[in-house]
Amino acid sequence: MADSSRRKTPLVADKRYPTDTRKAKPAKTTAGKPTKTTKPKTTTKPKAKPKPKPAPKRKTASGGKGGGKGGGGIRRAITGLFRWILRVVWGLTWRVGMVFALLVGLAVGFQYLQLPDYTAQLDGRARGSVTMTDRNGQVFAWRGDQFGGVVTTDTVSPYLSNAIIATEDKRFYRHFGVSPRGVASAVRINLREGRGPLSGHGGSTITQQTAKLLCLGEPYDPTSGQTEAQYESYCRQGTLWRKVKEAIYAMAMEVKYSKDEILTIYMNRAFLGAGARGFEAASQRYFGKSSAEVSAAEAAMLAGLLVAPTRYAPTNSLTRAQNRAGVIVGLMEDQGYLNEAQARDAIDNPAQLSDAAAARAGGYFADWVMSSGPEYFTRNTTEDVIIRTTLDQNLQRAAEEAMNFVFQEKVRSGSKAQAAIVVMSADGAVRAMVGGRKTRVSGAFNRATQALRQTGSAFKPFVYATALDLGYSPLDIVVDAPYCQTIPGSGQWCPKNYTNKHYGQVTLTRSLRDSLNIPAVKISEDVGRDKVRQVASMFGIDSDLAAGPALALGASESTLIEMTGAYAGILNGGSAVEPYGMVELRLVEDDAPLMGAEGGIGERVIRTEAAKQLIWMMEKVVSEGTGTRAAIPGWQVAGKTGTTQATRDAWFVGFTAEYVTGVWMGYDDNTSLTGVTGSGLPAEIFHETMIRVHEGLQPVPLPMMDPVPPSTHSANSGKPATQKKPEQGTVIDQILRDIFGGGGGSKPPPQSDR
Repeated sequence: MADSSRRKTPLVADKRYPTDTRKAKPAKTTAGKPTKTTKPKTTTKPKAKPKPKPAPKRKTASGGKGGGKGGGGIRRAITGLFRWILRVVWGLTWRVGMVFALLVGLAVGFQYLQLPDYTAQLDGRARGSVTMTDRNGQVFAWRGDQFGGVVTTDTVSPYLSNAIIATEDKRFYRHFGVSPRGVASAVRINLREGRGPLSGHGGSTITQQTAKLLCLGEPYDPTSGQTEAQYESYCRQGTLWRKVKEAIYAMAMEVKYSKDEILTIYMNRAFLGAGARGFEAASQRYFGKSSAEVSAAEAAMLAGLLVAPTRYAPTNSLTRAQNRAGVIVGLMEDQGYLNEAQARDAIDNPAQLSDAAAARAGGYFADWVMSSGPEYFTRNTTEDVIIRTTLDQNLQRAAEEAMNFVFQEKVRSGSKAQAAIVVMSADGAVRAMVGGRKTRVSGAFNRATQALRQTGSAFKPFVYATALDLGYSPLDIVVDAPYCQTIPGSGQWCPKNYTNKHYGQVTLTRSLRDSLNIPAVKISEDVGRDKVRQVASMFGIDSDLAAGPALALGASESTLIEMTGAYAGILNGGSAVEPYGMVELRLVEDDAPLMGAEGGIGERVIRTEAAKQLIWMMEKVVSEGTGTRAAIPGWQVAGKTGTTQATRDAWFVGFTAEYVTGVWMGYDDNTSLTGVTGSGLPAEIFHETMIRVHEGLQPVPLPMMDPVPPSTHSANSGKPATQKKPEQGTVIDQILRDIFGGGGGSKPPPQSDR
């Protein structure tokens, strides 16, 4: 039987209630008897829940107990204040933000209502353009603000649109017109480089740049008194207020136009150097092709112009433009527009200028056409004009190569001497023009058309032209002997020959051939210097001509183009010639020309027979006289040398049956030439030019006439000559010696310094 006094195991349910952990006091005993225990009451009163244990107190920073009632109150006060400030700031911020957003929205909405259709924004030029073509219809020059026509993102080469985006705004298709990230980056770069936050890099998107190109919708008003340069400067302002207006205008454009329409406006409006407005004009200007045909290298070069059109224009520095294009090719590769092979090909084969672009927009010839044409269709045109000209680009290259060859081979290094060349047809059509040693220029001083210089002996043909027209013969005799004349107010004047010698009786032909001064003065005085002046003026020498006897020796000033045109009059049979470069002028959209050539052959000056006899005399200058260095193998050449006092100017002007060419050489400051006369370097430049000009042509004889028998004129003190009988032989023998070089007469050797 189990021990009933053993303690039973408690039931599991008893564990649901906590046991009293307090120790019970032992019961008191009396006389060894146990005390009487009290039975527990069996009431239904629930037991009280035990109190939860208090959380452990946090230790203070010093390790002790802290955070009493005082510390907790301060913390709660600070926290509450901070929360209150945040609520106030947040309340102000969202309210101010709402007001700002509302104002921006209203401003954007107002600008949106003002914006026209995007097609009206494509060409906002205040001036028109002039495009010049050569005699074969090939474009060789541009002037004014060129606009090649409207292009769109669909019509240009994909390389071009990708290059623009890669260069200017790689997030163009993802922003809303303004790029906060771009602005922040630009400000950071500006501050790092020591500039103001708005100076230098602008962080502008393509949309903002387009807004600037549109001048925020303010068109140029010519009647405002503001120049175009001032207007463009105003449009490019970088003030904070201007930036704000620009951002609003850009966002309005984003609402009004699609991204492609904005890019189209940008591509048509951007200025890209050398007068090109828009990428079509720039592509034609630099590469001679449409913007739809440009390669990756060419597209990169065009996009590179956006940052600094003048600096990176390939006509200014091709090397600098190619280096800039290389950077852009790298950007296009980084952004996935070109693969590695395409990028390498663009770097290895950089863009090259077209021949026309390399010629710097036509150089001196184009400048001359612009200055000589009607101002309202050239310098100040508001229309797009096409001018067909007389220029022959092959002849132009020939003249430039000839001058460069002579200066490289026969002029000392470092010489500052200048030269000019004009090549024209007998009717005055100018085929080539070089106005100085630097041929790749535009807007430079043109020594062929602007420099007034003394002509020296190059003027003498007009003295003899007057005499021949009055009935003199090339075989008439003039006495080369000491000669003086008293000039009122100046005293006695005694001309001398270059050799300081006298040659007695000489023919007019010999006088011109050997460039004798005294016979030329005597002939001029005999026929009347007023008549000489009149003949020279009618041939096209419009400058003031000397009034005294030195007129015959070229004391008057003239331009090279005037002199060349006057010689062309001799070649064409004695009719005046007005040099011209324009054949016709028309508007771009019209087929019919508005005007034709303003120049050509004019009225007759001397008889045809006289002109042909003069050509015969001038041919002797080249074949036997002072101009032998100008001779061209296989061709008959006529011409005349000229050297002025103190050798400040040296000339050679001459012609074949095909072309007339004039050459001048000298210093801009009138310094004397050293060892140079018209029969020297100018004759050699003429020779080198005409050799190249006549390449491939069949020789044609000059239109000259053998001289008629001598007349009864004499230029010896103005008295009629008493002709001796032929059997006496004096005159005939002298003539034969002059023509054929025989008989041991007093003919001097050809002078190389006249």
